[in-house]
Amino acid sequence: MLKVLGSQIKEFKRASLMTPVFMILEVIMEMIIPLLMASIIDDGINAGNLNHIYKVGALMVMVALIGLWAGLMGAKYGAKASTGFAKNLRKAMFENIQTFSFSNIDKYSTSSLITRLTTDVNNIQNSYQMILRMAMRAPASMIVAMIMAFSINSKLASIYVIAVIFLGSCIGMIIPRASKHFRAVFEKYDDLNASIQENVSAIRVVKAYVREDYEKEKFSIANSNIYNMFLKAEKLVIINMPLMQITVNACILVISWLGAKMIVGSTFTTGELTSMLAYCMNILMNLMMVSMIFVMLIMSHASAKRIAEVLTEKTNIDNPENPVMEVKDGSISFRNVDFSYNNDGKNVLQNINIDIKSGETIGIIGGTGSSKTTLISMLSRLYDVTSGEVLVGGINVKKYDLETLRNQVSVVLQKNVLFSGTILDNLRWGDKSATDDECKRACELACADEFIQKMPEKYNTHIEQGGANVSGGQKQRLCIARALLKKPKILILDDSTSAVDTATDAKIRKAFAEEIPDTTKIIIAQRVNSVQNADRIIVMEKGRIDAFASHDELLKTCDIYKEIYESQTGGNADFDENGGEK
Repeated sequence: MLKVLGSQIKEFKRASLMTPVFMILEVIMEMIIPLLMASIIDDGINAGNLNHIYKVGALMVMVALIGLWAGLMGAKYGAKASTGFAKNLRKAMFENIQTFSFSNIDKYSTSSLITRLTTDVNNIQNSYQMILRMAMRAPASMIVAMIMAFSINSKLASIYVIAVIFLGSCIGMIIPRASKHFRAVFEKYDDLNASIQENVSAIRVVKAYVREDYEKEKFSIANSNIYNMFLKAEKLVIINMPLMQITVNACILVISWLGAKMIVGSTFTTGELTSMLAYCMNILMNLMMVSMIFVMLIMSHASAKRIAEVLTEKTNIDNPENPVMEVKDGSISFRNVDFSYNNDGKNVLQNINIDIKSGETIGIIGGTGSSKTTLISMLSRLYDVTSGEVLVGGINVKKYDLETLRNQVSVVLQKNVLFSGTILDNLRWGDKSATDDECKRACELACADEFIQKMPEKYNTHIEQGGANVSGGQKQRLCIARALLKKPKILILDDSTSAVDTATDAKIRKAFAEEIPDTTKIIIAQRVNSVQNADRIIVMEKGRIDAFASHDELLKTCDIYKEIYESQTGGNADFDENGGEK
């Protein structure tokens, strides 16, 4: 884990090295000051030597300025190193997430990935800065102060050793108990972010069903869980402070009493007593700082582990060594294909064997959960088959360059997504160099141009995040146009005209047949009238192909298809048969 995270320090190594250097320099300067104070008191004030006071006073000012400069430089380099480290972590995680296959993404919830990119990285950033500054400064300061104290009077300095052992033992009992609660906190952040994300993205549904109070209650529970866990941890951590105050006061009393007796006995000086008290505060305060460092490290350990999981997650779909860079045509073959999501033997696709000619229009129909979407996910390697092989253009899809394959197998997914930006910006996701005329032509084929022309700014109309300001049918048509701009060999519409009225659906299918006859078109649909004019139709049932034939043949030979057809065209036909967007 440390090796994985450490590899992201990269260009901030120099800043990471310079921070502790300046911290040690600051410590050295701070440790010199009590000695100079003792010299002023003993050799200047008590001896009545004004010249000595001036000289040593000037030296103290110089030492203090050097210490201040070192502290500022340490803070500067520490901030640069920690924020840079956090930047690299976020970038590395985001870039690695972009390489994930669908099976990799399935391991993490969206809210979990967001938490790791934000809260967890912030924890690591704060911890790294503390490590570079305090984790170096506090132990070094404590050790140097202890050495200085022993050099002045070993008998009195032994009191510090007893105090350190006492405080160390108390801290050792507190930290494990607090860390248990800190670890649990960050797991609850996922629940909180999930609640926020779900509510904000579905705010229209929440308002439509008047569920604001329910959502508030759900958020309140997640928020309270984090509050309660943090409170439990903090209650334990704050015990450090009264323990620290008791120990410091006890040390001051003992050293003052013993020191005063030694001064009266002429075995100790006033200046040395002043230095010992200064070192007392330094040692015990730095011990407290060390304890807080341990708490911070424990808090960040869970975050570090979660970040490392994302960084080390490797996509299970890679380019081959010498990938094929061209897809010859849109022919498709499934040969003895089985697929399970977790390779656990529970196949969601079983013994799939089909051959599709280039340019054919293929319909896929079946009940919910019959694995229609899973089937077409194999073509662009969104998932890889568990056994068997899938061929596109006569070549196994695993032999293609991924970018080449996915550009030639264009998929309009079931869940259509538009991004914030203009309509043209969204369309050019299909082809970033597409001209305005090419975008317009794609929209004409997808029957999107007709509603775009009615918009105030036409193709420069701004689309809100997620396409919130367009209807479901409009969103689907824009996504179809976006896919067409890729000029693919295979075009897959995964139930992507479900929100379009039947008349428009028919226009889109007619445009495809006339304008892109050489493109293999696969249409997944719930409505028979969306697929009945296809060259052939695949009927799926529980991950198997029940039948594969034309509409007319299926009506004669396939009971499942006949039942679906009769339910939709008989007395129970869909209400949208007469038109009108859902």
